[in-house]
Amino acid sequence: MSWNRVLGRVSFINCDPVFHAFDANWKILTAPPSWLTGHLLRKDCITAPIPTADYATNRDQLSLIRDIGIVGRESVGSVLLFGNRSLESMRDIALPSDSSTSNMLMKWILGQRGLDPKLIPMGPDIEAMLEQCDGALIIGDRAISAALNYPDLVRMDLGGEWTNVTGLPMVFGVFAARNDSQPSFVHEARKSMLKNYNTFLVDEETRSSVIFSASQKVNLPIERVAKYFDSEVSNLLDRSSIEGLSTFLVEVCGVDSEPGWFEDPQSE
Repeated sequence: MSWNRVLGRVSFINCDPVFHAFDANWKILTAPPSWLTGHLLRKDCITAPIPTADYATNRDQLSLIRDIGIVGRESVGSVLLFGNRSLESMRDIALPSDSSTSNMLMKWILGQRGLDPKLIPMGPDIEAMLEQCDGALIIGDRAISAALNYPDLVRMDLGGEWTNVTGLPMVFGVFAARNDSQPSFVHEARKSMLKNYNTFLVDEETRSSVIFSASQKVNLPIERVAKYFDSEVSNLLDRSSIEGLSTFLVEVCGVDSEPGWFEDPQSE
C-alpha cells in the first residue's frame, strides 16, 4: 500500500475518537508519539499526530493539518508528575522516553518555579522510576492508570499547570504532514478524521462504543475513560488551542515564527 494511504496514530487512547472508523482504503500505523515523527519523516505514513515539540524541530519539512490535534482541557489527566515528596523538594525527576513535548513542558515549569532538579531519562515505568528518583513524569494511558493506583503520589497535572500559568489550553500533539505530500490525500484524511471525531461527539451509540472499546484496551473503568474524553482531552484545534500552541512554540521551543499550515485548495 502506498504511504499516501497510511495514517499514523498514537498508541494511547487519546486519539481513539478520531480513528474509530476507517474503511479498507486506509491502513493505520500505530506507534508511540515520538516514533510517529520518524515514521512521518520517512514517508511511512502521510499524516500522524506527533509531539508538538517534534513539529518545532522539524517545521522546515512538516506542515500542520487544520482543526485537529491533541489538546488538554485545563487538567489533562494523562500527563502527570508523581513523587514521594513535593516538587520543590525533589532532587531528581525521571523523564519518560516516549514524548518530547511533555519533557520540555516539565523543564519549562521547573524554570518558571526557579527549580533545578537532576533530570534522568528512563523507560516509562512508574515503580522503576520512583525507585531511582524522587519524581516520575508519566504520560498517556499509563498516567491515567498510575493515578488510579497511586492517587497519593500525584504531584502535578502538567496540562493544568500550563493553563494556570498561561490561561491557554496545552496542545500536546499536532497532526502533521510532510510538505511534499499529495494535497488530495491529506485533504481526504483530514475530512475523514474530523468526521469520525464529530460523530463521536454527537452520536451516543458511537460515543459509548468508543469509550467501551478504549476501557477494555487499557483496562480502565468506563467511567474514568468517559471523564477523560468529556472533560480532559479534546481532538479539536480551535482558536484558543491555536493560541496555546503558538505560545508553547515561542515560549518553550524558541520558535520565532507562526505555525505553518498545510494549504489545500479544497479545504473548507
